[in-house]
Amino acid sequence: MKLDAILWDYDGTIVNSVPKNIDITKSILSIVAPNLTGDNLPQCLQCETAYHEANHAAKNWQDLYVNYYGMTEDEMLAAGSLWAEHQLSNTTSVKLFTGVDDAVRSLSSVAHGICSQNSSKNILNVLSEAQVDAYFNAVIGYDDVSQHGQKPSPEGGLKCLDQLFDSPENKTIMYVGDHEADVQFARNLQFSLGQKSTVISVAVAYSGAAPERWEVKPDFIIRSPCELTTICEQFL
Repeated sequence: MKLDAILWDYDGTIVNSVPKNIDITKSILSIVAPNLTGDNLPQCLQCETAYHEANHAAKNWQDLYVNYYGMTEDEMLAAGSLWAEHQLSNTTSVKLFTGVDDAVRSLSSVAHGICSQNSSKNILNVLSEAQVDAYFNAVIGYDDVSQHGQKPSPEGGLKCLDQLFDSPENKTIMYVGDHEADVQFARNLQFSLGQKSTVISVAVAYSGAAPERWEVKPDFIIRSPCELTTICEQFL
């Protein structure tokens, strides 16, 4: 079984974007839910540790906004529509996790893509600054799929594979992410592709996730980016 492509999540997997995400969320709350700002700022937005805990506990970003930030359904939808714009305008620095660039370079014989709920333009800017953009042949972000096609829907993964290959059939794909929804995304992508393709789920724990506690279990767990190279060697 030869590995044909590695698809990556972005936030919490390739980069530590928590400081920027907190800052962006505060700005968006000031617009759509000012009652959740200042002294009423949700606890999970008051420090990085609390944010990590909430983010990894939530099923998806909608669940995070409603059940952890305390937003209404309408406020959540309004916030989602503002995310890409604020991602691009916010200047908070974002850095790759140590070792991600080395892992990507060492696996350059395999096609790489990104399936994220971040803005694709924002992702490309960060990849370019880190000088790893040349290794990623497809980047699918929040604004590239429908509202109902966000992860764990496989829509973004299918679009990503369409950019990487003429046909995704008879391919072995690996998806790397830091959230239980990323594992479900990999399973949904497998279902959509059918039995002629294989989707392997890798969960990263180096950004604060605890994959051992998830109901939906990944195929592999890594605690540093360099461990991905070791796993992939058995498929190359």
